[in-house]
Amino acid sequence: MTSSCQRLSHEEGHATAIGRRATLGAMNDPHIFRVRQIFPRPRVLDIASTVAAELARLQLGAAIRAGQSVAITAGSRGIANIVPILRAVAAQVKVLRAEPFIVPAMGSHGGATAEGQRHVLAAYGITESACGCPIRSGMETVTLCRAAEGFPVHMDRNAYQADHVVVVGRVKPHTRFVGDIESGLAKMMLIGLGKHAGALVYHRAIADFSFDQILRSVVREVLHRGHIVAGLAVLENAYDETAMIEGVAPAEFLRREPELLRMARNWMPRLPFPQADVLLIDQIGKDVSGAGLDTNVVGRKYLDHAAREDEFPKIRHLAVRGLSPATHGNATGIGLVEFCRSQVIREIDIGVTRTNCLTGGHPVAAMLPLDYETDREILDATLAQIGLTPPAEARILWIADTLHLAEIECSESYWPEVAERSDLEVLTKPRKLPFGPDGNLPSIDSLSGV
Repeated sequence: MTSSCQRLSHEEGHATAIGRRATLGAMNDPHIFRVRQIFPRPRVLDIASTVAAELARLQLGAAIRAGQSVAITAGSRGIANIVPILRAVAAQVKVLRAEPFIVPAMGSHGGATAEGQRHVLAAYGITESACGCPIRSGMETVTLCRAAEGFPVHMDRNAYQADHVVVVGRVKPHTRFVGDIESGLAKMMLIGLGKHAGALVYHRAIADFSFDQILRSVVREVLHRGHIVAGLAVLENAYDETAMIEGVAPAEFLRREPELLRMARNWMPRLPFPQADVLLIDQIGKDVSGAGLDTNVVGRKYLDHAAREDEFPKIRHLAVRGLSPATHGNATGIGLVEFCRSQVIREIDIGVTRTNCLTGGHPVAAMLPLDYETDREILDATLAQIGLTPPAEARILWIADTLHLAEIECSESYWPEVAERSDLEVLTKPRKLPFGPDGNLPSIDSLSGV
């Protein structure tokens, strides 16, 4: 039996070894400095009046009668101002003396259960009291028909039984699929309103055909049979703010979405440099991106662990330090990174994560990276894997998450380039990486102005 003195001696020895490594590592660490990126910043200042004007422009009163029920979709993404947007939609339905209600439209998220999906909405503040209407959450679907490709077309039963459906969705580049239409109103009808049953069959069909073909095939059927009365497209800027809200008539969905996608792509956040040896990410989560981290930002949209030849940025290694609280253990996307803190592994809800990734046809996204207890150990491991570049000259970028990129930390090797960039503002001088006595870094947000 090991005595308490022996255990203490072992722990002290381990701590001493970590301290030695930390001292050695600190001598070779690059210094870092903070920059602020300057992005285009279109903004919607009055959410309620903008929603009202856009829906009024669609003349919904010609279709929606007093007393009729109107389902409003709410997805599982962390959309800026989603509560006031949904509340404003419900208010406009009430102006027509109709009866609005919200349906969770999110495929397999929330553990693919009705209660789980209600909890996902609540985590974003989407509640009955906040939005001013009931929430009807269920996983049961109605089979509308069979698509031309031979598979069943599913639709959330609560939405289908409504007299009308208003599709609310954010338009932006998808993290895996490529086409004229990616994430937006059409995908909300495909994966969102298809619930778990639809998401399963559609992702299987996409593997045999293509995302674009299956999306268009399903959307045509849902538009024809699913009582869709309007769409409300939401676009965001690089500062995670509402940049634009536009009402779209159902007949215009497939024509208008490619135009909105081009705008959204121009406004999205991005890293300031085309290459990096290491990208430190404070947190990933479903509230940040459907893939946990936005592959458009980190350069892994086409390949899981490297950028395609024509894709930028090119980052050798990704290291994740935590999961966002709002993701509730869903670590989708963890399989796209090489290194993480061991605490991340302990926080993963394996069942929820696997369900989400398998439903999406991307099991790699649930695989586990190499994990270490401390940031110090992660940096030691990654800096040993960057070729002949000396650690002190490593190109390191450090971000909060892939959604919030206005301010980032950069290693000193980027300093000469920053001086020539009008879109970057230097906020600090180069300084040491702020490792604590435990070998960990603080959150990047706590370093602002330091």
